Amino acid sequence: MSLRELYPIPDIDPCWTVPQDFEAAFDWRYDDGRKHMMHLYQKGKDMQWDALERIDWSEALGEENPMGMDDTLTGIYYTPVWQKMSDKERAHARRHFQSWTISQFMQGEQAALICAAKIVQQVPDMDAKFYAATQVMDEARHVEAYKKFLEGFGVAYPMTPPLQTLVDQALRDSRWDMTYLAMQVVIEGLALAAFANIRETAKNPLAQQVNAYVMQDESRHVAFGRLALRDYYPHLTQAEKDEREEFLVEACYHMRDRFEAREAYEVLGLPVEECVRAQDESGYMKIFRTMLFQRIIPIVRDIGLWSDKIQAAYAKMGVLDFANTDYESLVKEDNRRAEEFDEENKKKRRQYVESVAAVGAAAE
Repeated sequence: MSLRELYPIPDIDPCWTVPQDFEAAFDWRYDDGRKHMMHLYQKGKDMQWDALERIDWSEALGEENPMGMDDTLTGIYYTPVWQKMSDKERAHARRHFQSWTISQFMQGEQAALICAAKIVQQVPDMDAKFYAATQVMDEARHVEAYKKFLEGFGVAYPMTPPLQTLVDQALRDSRWDMTYLAMQVVIEGLALAAFANIRETAKNPLAQQVNAYVMQDESRHVAFGRLALRDYYPHLTQAEKDEREEFLVEACYHMRDRFEAREAYEVLGLPVEECVRAQDESGYMKIFRTMLFQRIIPIVRDIGLWSDKIQAAYAKMGVLDFANTDYESLVKEDNRRAEEFDEENKKKRRQYVESVAAVGAAAE
């Protein structure tokens, strides 16, 4: 199935091209590489998985609430717009709201796929090329998984303009570290928080699984950017660091404000500005937009872009306290949750085999 056929917005271009101007770097040293980077590469190889096999696709999405999300998490739940809707209209709106969110996950994964391929070409060190190559495969698998997941909604959405703008900047910049900074730190760091929101609040097992398994990979990807940039940034001039800090702050504001779902409100024929305003003022959205930075801020501090200026900017956003987050504990939790779903799926398969065997034995 072509997801373009599911876009409710007419005249979406079949592809998007971004002109690029950068050098492809060959590393003739072929040395043993940095120990921590090669360990991450080995881990990336060991943890490859098949989206068709690992995920239990027999789990169906709900008819009226595909992912089983609480309506109070809908930005317009407390508005007259929502109160006036019939049950049928609310079910239709849930499908579009949830599809819009998952669509942005999928669009972001294709962006990560292309950025990771660019990193393989650009980054000067062979060990980083090795790991980035495993990430290319990861991202292809994520696009595959979200695409298959979205087919169950019967509707999909194109990439939002704010995300497209940041991806465009990441791809056009000729400096390899800026691609890391935009994708590995900002976009994927923010995506991890958004994935976790679905993993922990959705009641549908398929929605939980898809996001949990993708998160297990993405945690490694952020660690990759963290290791590479932490080694590189001490060698930059202060002016170069200032430029990157300015980009980070702008990108964080940009990404924070992209969760407006304007496209869904327009398609549903709802008053867009009224809905966006109510959504922005909702207690859930304020908490959600703050929690988006739980994964980004400790990484920014760790890679050394931590001047008084950037700390002041994050304090103004109300997210500076995340600098003290125990990032390693979050990664461990991501792995634990994914492994829980593995065990649950194995248990269900065992029960299925046992039930079939019991039916066969009874028929003898």
